[in-house]
Amino acid sequence: MKITGIAPRRHRLSQLYIDGEAAVKVDTETLLRRGIAIGDELDDEELHALLQASAKHRAEEKALYLLEHRAHSKKELENKITRAEFDREAARSAVEHMEELGLLNDEDYARRLANELFTRKKFGARRVKQELRQKGIDDALIAAVMDEFSTERSETEENIRAILERKYPMAREDEKVRRRAVAALQRYGYGFDEIFSVLNSEE
Repeated sequence: MKITGIAPRRHRLSQLYIDGEAAVKVDTETLLRRGIAIGDELDDEELHALLQASAKHRAEEKALYLLEHRAHSKKELENKITRAEFDREAARSAVEHMEELGLLNDEDYARRLANELFTRKKFGARRVKQELRQKGIDDALIAAVMDEFSTERSETEENIRAILERKYPMAREDEKVRRRAVAALQRYGYGFDEIFSVLNSEE
């Protein structure tokens, strides 16, 4: 197969023309790195390797872009790259490369996220576990992180009280407000016993 043309395209891609026909689009930087030029001959194996290298580089660029905006877990990042029309192999390779560069660390990510959810959002332990699991953190790491952030009952009740005062100040006097407050606190990750312990206490 002979490369008979190379034309720039959007998103830093180049269109390769092989034997006079538009064939594949390849990452321009990968093309330059490999020194591919018009007139070069490629066999099937070489073309496949070029496409793999192109996908790998573009997936890494996507990973860097996503990590510039916020931290991610490994699984979350892999899924996002895959949804951006990259194959799973390229996405996994990009994630591994980000980890090697020190830009990705599930343990650090899980600890930071748990701290934010407990302290800023006032979530209960059940909701924090759910959020960590949704981010792709494995159960063993979730258990370890939750041990670090195990909250005393007094602290849990203080968080519930703070939510009630801020969002449902009439929960003790108005039954409709009380029902809404209970439903909301369940979504926050608190159990019935914790919620009603605060609602039924006299202040």
